[in-house]
Parts: sequence; structure tokens; C-alpha cells
Amino acid sequence: MNLYRERQPDAPEPAVRWLPFQLNPDLPATGIPRAEYVARKFGARGKGNYERVAMVGRTVGIDFAFDKIEVQPNTVNAHRLLVYADRAGRQDAMADELFKAYFLEGANLTDNTSLAAVAARAGLEREAVAAYLETDEDRDVVQQADVEARSAGIGGVPFFIFNRKVGVSGAQDADVLLDAMLQSIQP
Repeated sequence: MNLYRERQPDAPEPAVRWLPFQLNPDLPATGIPRAEYVARKFGARGKGNYERVAMVGRTVGIDFAFDKIEVQPNTVNAHRLLVYADRAGRQDAMADELFKAYFLEGANLTDNTSLAAVAARAGLEREAVAAYLETDEDRDVVQQADVEARSAGIGGVPFFIFNRKVGVSGAQDADVLLDAMLQSIQP
């Protein structure tokens, strides 16, 4: 945001919203073993893919711990938590904690007890989140948003949408994202 602020000092502060998109919407609610998922999706080259990502992560201070991940999750409940957290003004914190829990700690994001603990770290009330996760509230919101994203041609993450005008797919350099932000505010 600093680069954006330098180029647009008088512009309103950009808002970040996390929108539902499931990479694997067909996984069972309890997920599947991570090793099985990696083998099925990538074959023999799977481990190498994650080693490269881990190496790049280290260059920017992220110590991915892919070896700790035991379950490839169905992420409906994690996305529901982002919807819930948004209503409490804690969506960014929830996203940060979900990413830390999964990619750094290997948390099972299909386990409601784990999800409630992650939500508490994001500043949400654990018992209220646990009760919420026992319902189907917002499941339809997540599923509809996922369908809309796919209908719009989104097929992977990360995917950035700026001002509902400009889309950028994939992990990109800051300059690419800044250019997209600036393009999106042009009349």
C-alpha cells in the first residue's frame, strides 16, 4: 500500500476484501490426506513444487512448513469464518491467522475446534465461533461466491480484483499489482 500511497496521496485508502474461492470444492468435508492429494494432483513432481515455493517464501521471510500439513482440507468452513469475521471487522486478521495456521503450523482446517482456536487468535470469541461452525449459516454465501468466481473465469489463487475493473491472476511482483490498482481508478 505504501507504493500506492506514494503515487496517489489523496486517494481514499484501498479496502481489502477476501472473497470465497475453493481450489478443491469436491473434497469431502473432512478433507483427504495431504500426501494422497499431492500425489494425485502433481504425481512424482509434487514434492518439488512445494520445495520451490518454500524456497521463495524464505526469501521474503515466510517459513512455509508444508511437511507439517497432514490434511488437504475442504475449505468451506474456513471461508465461512472469513464471512463471519468480516461482519465483526476482523476479516484481514482472520485471513492472516488461517494462513499462519495452515501453512506454518499445519493446522487441520476441517476441524471445527482448530478453526475456533484460530478465530480466537484473530480476535473473535471462540465459543461464538464454535457455535456458528456447528450450523450451516453462510454456507450458501460461500458456495454462491465460489460459483460466481468460476463463472467469471477465475480458476486459481491468488487472484486480485481491483475496483471491480481489473483482474490479476497469480503471485505477482508489487509493481504489477500497483499498475493494476492505478489502472482500476482511471475514469
